[in-house]
Amino acid sequence: MKSKHPHGTPRLLGIVWPFIAVVLFQALLGCVSLYMLSAVRSYVGGESLWSKAQKDSIYFLYVYSDTHDPAYFDKYQQARSIPQGDHKLRLAMDQSPSDEVAAREGILQGGNSPEDADSIIWFYRYFRHVSYMETAIEKWSVGDAYLVQLDNLAQEMHRTLLGGHVTDADSKRWADGIFAINEGIAPAAKAFSDALGEGSRFVWRLLVVINLVTALGLILLVLKRTHKVLAQSRAFAQALQLEKERAQITLASIGDGVITTDEKGAIAYMNPAAEQLTQWKSEQAHGVTLAALFKLLDDNDQDDGFKLIDRLLSGQLGNSRDHSRQIQRMDGSTVAVTLVGAPIVHAGEVSGAVLVLHDMTQERRYIANLSWQATHDALTGLANRREFEYRLETVLKNLGRQQGRHALMFLDLDQFKLVNDTCGHAAGDELLRHVCVLLRTGLREGDTLARLGGDEFGILLENCPVDMAERIAGGLRQAVQNLHFAWKGRPFMSTISIGLVHIHQTPVTLESLMRAADMACYMAKEKGRNRVQVYHLDDTELSLRFGEMAWVQRLHVALEENRFCLYSQEITPLGAEPEGGGHIEILLRLQDESGRMVYPDSFIPAAERYGLMSSIDRWVVENVFKIISECTAQVGAQPMAMCAINLSGSTIGDDDFLEFLHEQFKCYGVSPKLICFEITETSAIANLGSAIRFINDLKSLGCMFSLDDFCAGMSSFAYLKHLPVDFLKIDGSFVKDMLDDPINRAMVEVINHIGHVMGKRTIAEFVETTQIEQALIEIGVDYAQGYIVQRPQPFTFDSLLHRPKRSRALTLRSPGNLR
Repeated sequence: MKSKHPHGTPRLLGIVWPFIAVVLFQALLGCVSLYMLSAVRSYVGGESLWSKAQKDSIYFLYVYSDTHDPAYFDKYQQARSIPQGDHKLRLAMDQSPSDEVAAREGILQGGNSPEDADSIIWFYRYFRHVSYMETAIEKWSVGDAYLVQLDNLAQEMHRTLLGGHVTDADSKRWADGIFAINEGIAPAAKAFSDALGEGSRFVWRLLVVINLVTALGLILLVLKRTHKVLAQSRAFAQALQLEKERAQITLASIGDGVITTDEKGAIAYMNPAAEQLTQWKSEQAHGVTLAALFKLLDDNDQDDGFKLIDRLLSGQLGNSRDHSRQIQRMDGSTVAVTLVGAPIVHAGEVSGAVLVLHDMTQERRYIANLSWQATHDALTGLANRREFEYRLETVLKNLGRQQGRHALMFLDLDQFKLVNDTCGHAAGDELLRHVCVLLRTGLREGDTLARLGGDEFGILLENCPVDMAERIAGGLRQAVQNLHFAWKGRPFMSTISIGLVHIHQTPVTLESLMRAADMACYMAKEKGRNRVQVYHLDDTELSLRFGEMAWVQRLHVALEENRFCLYSQEITPLGAEPEGGGHIEILLRLQDESGRMVYPDSFIPAAERYGLMSSIDRWVVENVFKIISECTAQVGAQPMAMCAINLSGSTIGDDDFLEFLHEQFKCYGVSPKLICFEITETSAIANLGSAIRFINDLKSLGCMFSLDDFCAGMSSFAYLKHLPVDFLKIDGSFVKDMLDDPINRAMVEVINHIGHVMGKRTIAEFVETTQIEQALIEIGVDYAQGYIVQRPQPFTFDSLLHRPKRSRALTLRSPGNLR
């Protein structure tokens, strides 16, 4: 259903075009009617000439037959030329196609006006078969036939008279012939005249009816259009009224104050919000100037000093938050507002202005609250990390200009997780609030205490000597230790570990200072908690921890930038060559920021300490699986080496990692029989239950397992029978010196023997000479791995497919392999 509401202002042409169309149509119809009547008149006039000419022809021919005077024959021929012209017209128009040139000549010969030629031809062409016209032409044809007989008689008479042999019988015969022709042509001529007369009257009546009907139709069209125009006018008036009501309701409903003025600044309208802001009623303010409503002040409560109405009318108060002021009302109270306004322009002339006042009281309160929240912790009310770092950076900047001694402390509650896990976060929050009160009381005025996150706090002691800083730190530790905290009758011991860094020289950066304090706090926890650890530059243990912490960020970046590399090393059988594609070990390398290769013993300790091993293990598994999958797609069923992956202890106990492995097998379509996972003896025994579940789950798929570094850790054979592994890797520390140390050789022999008794195959690491290789063959070790077999090389398709002359097997090794 079409909308009844108008969508725009009607244009002049849209209103008057029907009337213009009516006038044009009526004029066109009148012209057509007149043209048709003119054509009919021409035919009637032509018929009159034709009728007179045929009578004159008969008369002059009769006189000629009686007097034999040639002058009358000439008059006969002159009279006869008119019907002959009409006859030529009819014959030319009845041709197909019609011959307009001959028709025009016949019209002129017939005595018609040249101006009527076009209308006569047009009327004959388009109305030839109309009943009246068709009857007239039929009678016309009959009359022409008599005229032909008359002309034949006239030519005979003229030839006889010229010959001079005329008898009375000839004269009588000619007179009788002329009389007979006259008697025959008279009815046809009358019928022709009557048909044209009746046709002309019919055409006149038809045109009158058509004009009347058309006029009536056009009158109805005009009435309909006029009705529509009037309906649109009413709709526009209603829409205008509706928009006015909507505007008034909207202005009355919005929260911003709206004031309209005339061009002189007198108030014309105020909505309820403006009444509330200015404390004026709209009726009272009507006609009052803006300056009388309120006074504008700046943020310092000084008179702003500019004329508001002048700014409004000149368009200087656009839609911008920069126009923020305070207004002083009649009772002296002030309120912060944002002013937005614009002049009202009509027909190029300014007729008034609109001013919008937005109350900024709540927004300023919110801004102040957000500003506080941005720099403070919501739970404790202390400064947050961002504010703490800002204050610390300010101190460091001033340190370069003015020497002084300051101190930075990092504090971490010991066993705080125990409170959260046993009693909930409400108990933990309450403990934090108690600790904050104790810490505040132990600090000097002007010292900064901040909550850095969770149960971590930071303290900045400005202008504090070394001994005083250490006394304050000790006092804080003792105060927290003396705190007796209980939650719902359950007591908790509370202690705190503190890392202290003295700041007394430059250059020093915020990042290095924060890292030093964090590391000192970490060392306080590692040394038994509830202590203060002071940072010293020459502390070797702290330096080692610094190095590990630096590796954490580097490892994150390396994972993001995919800078790890995979190498492979052959594991060769020392006895009969087994079936299949062999055995290799995958080794991990890291390409550092300068492009140099870094061995895993440089970064694995940091990765294990700071929980990055699971991510690195995932990277190794996914990339090795990808290479195996691509190789399988290219070589098809060709035998490939079996791969094993060394996994860290944290990975073995991770159920998510086990699910990840199942997904990778499905994603890449790698056969589990090509994979042999390696776990170290220490990690397996430390997580014995998890290790057994992990191994059994993957062995059910077809994977194999190898126990790495056997007897290098806990050296307990009792655990071995509980671990369903397939290979024992004899630790290289026994193998490389077995020729010089009988005890190491004995260890190799014992491990090999125990492994074979338990149905496991043995692999000796660090096989670097042919003598060691021969000794292992004599002992009966199954596989050897080391530089004598193959040096590590980049892991490619050739590593999986190309087999050297000696037999070899393939072991996939995780980042745990430090070779």
